Amino acid sequence: MPVQKTKKAAKPKKALKEKGAELELPKKKAEKLEIEATLIPEPAIDKEKLEETDENSAAFLSQSERYWEAVGRRKTAVARARLFTRGEKGVWVHEKPVQTYFQQDRLVSIIEEPLKKMKSTDRFRVTIKVSGGGMNAQAEAARHAISRALVKFNPDFRKRLKRAGFLKRDPRMKERKKFGLKGARKAPQWAKR
Repeated sequence: MPVQKTKKAAKPKKALKEKGAELELPKKKAEKLEIEATLIPEPAIDKEKLEETDENSAAFLSQSERYWEAVGRRKTAVARARLFTRGEKGVWVHEKPVQTYFQQDRLVSIIEEPLKKMKSTDRFRVTIKVSGGGMNAQAEAARHAISRALVKFNPDFRKRLKRAGFLKRDPRMKERKKFGLKGARKAPQWAKR
């Protein structure tokens, strides 16, 4: 069987002889790029107005939208709480009042515990986003998040909230199922014969 000769790939031309040299474009491409650059007009920007809007937006954010945020967890539930000092006071979960989202009074009281402990129920507007877990785990995750946010707001709150147990992430979770068993620890029935 005859051996076929393959064509060797052409070696790239070394346009750059020195390390710091710039890459040269062909004349036609360079001229075309210069023409396109001259056709696009630069937008007219009023620098004074731009500076005014930046100052206004920064002042607005610093006054009205300042908040303290923290994340709390329980089992597989994750809650993000934000504390605002301005606006209508109360607790909202997913932009609904807490009583409409958590319809049991027990769950509502779990969420409001850190605020009651620090005697600041009418001091903050609290917004909470919650995902995962069941209703009880979501309520406890929200309590954890609010407690952490309160400590960010005022580090002096830490001692009382820690003593109440609101700052500790509850580690109890469902144990995983093991292979060869029916559950985490339950084994199939053993038969002698």
